[in-house]
Amino acid sequence: MFITRTISGIVLLAVTMCAIIASGPLLYLFMLLISLVGMYELYRVFQMEKKIPALVGYLTAIGIESVILAGKNDLVILILVLGFLAMMVSYVATYPKFTAEEIAKATFGMVYVALMMSFIFQTRISNDGAYTVWLIFISAWGCDTCAYLVGRAIGKHKMTPVLSPKKSIEGAVGGIIGSALIGALYGTIFKTNLTEFSNPAVFCAIIGACGGFISMFGDLSASAIKRQYQIKDYGNLIPGHGGIMDRFDSIIFTAPLIYILVTLLQRIA
Repeated sequence: MFITRTISGIVLLAVTMCAIIASGPLLYLFMLLISLVGMYELYRVFQMEKKIPALVGYLTAIGIESVILAGKNDLVILILVLGFLAMMVSYVATYPKFTAEEIAKATFGMVYVALMMSFIFQTRISNDGAYTVWLIFISAWGCDTCAYLVGRAIGKHKMTPVLSPKKSIEGAVGGIIGSALIGALYGTIFKTNLTEFSNPAVFCAIIGACGGFISMFGDLSASAIKRQYQIKDYGNLIPGHGGIMDRFDSIIFTAPLIYILVTLLQRIA
């Protein structure tokens, strides 16, 4: 299992890196794939992955990623609103085939997966995006790794006893500090490339800490849904890791926050 998990993790990392470095159509296809698969996994948990509201959700995800590829980021919210309107039209036109709860869940999937994931692409095509986009993954996965190591070493106080018994407060603090330090190191190494930041090391440390903090809630939110619906994993697409939602759960929360922080700090600079 360990070997399988390691190999699949390396392959996923390599594919992700290639797509982000290439940007453009390749990143578009990659983001579209993980968004659609992620939504399918979530909708399957809700037992509605093949229903009309889910189809509207999939089409909305395609629309969101497509306008970003076209460089029209300002249209993302409009696409989301159109998706919601289409969702309500399908609800009324087929009434009483679908319940209001199903429509709410389908709409939740559009925001939770399609919209939130899209900020990876939006960050990549922003100013200095070729370098700031990596802060999304550094803060999320860096925090997760540091939290695990610190938690194993000195973790005593449980952070969320019911939701995730293995996570400790000490581990969480260690994860945030670790992601901040990794961010500072990243900012120092690539300071000449982060031209929009007046102090790359400090700004990247701030981004790393904030990203690491919110990433834990992304992880816990996905875990809460799994516990509520009594499932172990969202899927089995990635051997040893589960599904897309299992691997990108923290990224879903980190991506939009990093985009916001990068935008604000670039303006401050």
